[in-house]
Amino acid sequence: MAVPKRKTSQARKGKRRANWRLTAPDPNKCPHCGGPRLPHRVCRECGYYGEREVMVVES
Repeated sequence: MAVPKRKTSQARKGKRRANWRLTAPDPNKCPHCGGPRLPHRVCRECGYYGEREVMVVES
């Protein structure tokens, strides 16, 4: 069984993990008002989810 001969340094470990970052989700365009919203979520600008109004948004 292969066993490491030396301890992996923090710098080497950090270089390997440099690309582990999370990517921000892409906002879609709301079909009702055109504002940005996350996919499969209620629009915060108009309160619509698809074609129906789910919540009342006060201006």
